[in-house]
Amino acid sequence: MLLMQPQENNGLATLSLFSGGGGLDLGFDLAGFEHLGSWEIMDEAAATLRAARPEWQVHGSGDGDVRGVDWRTYRGNVAVLHGGPPCQPFSHAGRQRGSDDPRDMWPEYVRAVKQVRPDVFVAENVAALVSAPFSTYVDETIMRPLSGLYTITPVIVQAYEFGVPQLRRRVVFFGFRSAALAKRWRPPEPRFRRPGTLDTGTAETMGLRQALGLPSIGFDDVSPTIRSTLTGPRHTTSVLSSVSAQRKFEQLQVWPNGVAATREAASAFVAKNGHFRLSVPDVALIQGFPESWQFTGAVYMQLGQIGNAGAPPVAYAVARSVASAFSK
Repeated sequence: MLLMQPQENNGLATLSLFSGGGGLDLGFDLAGFEHLGSWEIMDEAAATLRAARPEWQVHGSGDGDVRGVDWRTYRGNVAVLHGGPPCQPFSHAGRQRGSDDPRDMWPEYVRAVKQVRPDVFVAENVAALVSAPFSTYVDETIMRPLSGLYTITPVIVQAYEFGVPQLRRRVVFFGFRSAALAKRWRPPEPRFRRPGTLDTGTAETMGLRQALGLPSIGFDDVSPTIRSTLTGPRHTTSVLSSVSAQRKFEQLQVWPNGVAATREAASAFVAKNGHFRLSVPDVALIQGFPESWQFTGAVYMQLGQIGNAGAPPVAYAVARSVASAFSK
């Protein structure tokens, strides 16, 4: 089943902040939105965006830092401002230091929203952001500064419910500047259920082995959450996020450490236990990227872009839900 059927241009312009490897950008693009610009501070990620969409305006090396942008020049021209502020300050892998983490860019995202005044803003992050330890942070940094201007609704999304073969729980903040848009909007509806779970009227999403085209071993399930290799020690090529994830990969007979650059290289370097060794294209598939979307940089950098990205099919569903509010 095609998860992201390209839609006709809807005439709604978007700005993208913290664009990374392009998960949100791709989802909104395929949902029919017009791209005004992307801002991404990592050179390799900006190069990925330029290679995938040469016609896009991508601000990377030299001008990709959002902290130096006067966003008021875009006021009146932007339907949707979307982005994924770095999640490390709030994730378990990033030590959850919140506002004490220098990578906390939520204040900059909020500044951009206040200066641009888009009709809608969409912001994606780890689900831990809306947990109890960060309730004060969310209230003081996101909700209060914007609540006078926007009707804001955080929604928890699970990647496998949108066809992505991965356990990946995220929060998406939707903000609507007009009451009419907020009233017409409906959250994205899950289309799939996890393999082996009770039939709720939705189709089963593909398990990891099925998605990778591996032979049946009598068991399949979605992948554990893919960890960004840019979190923690640098230059790692492991996408393993936890001990429980390791157990699940072992059940699935998939090797998540020492991810290879290509499928050919992975097959030539068999894991000690004989399990299937992942390659960069495999990890991109697990995240929901189409094979045509190629990543730039060393292996660890490509994996970091993938692991940090919003899953494109989830972004597509988010974008379609926003577009429907404009069209009613």
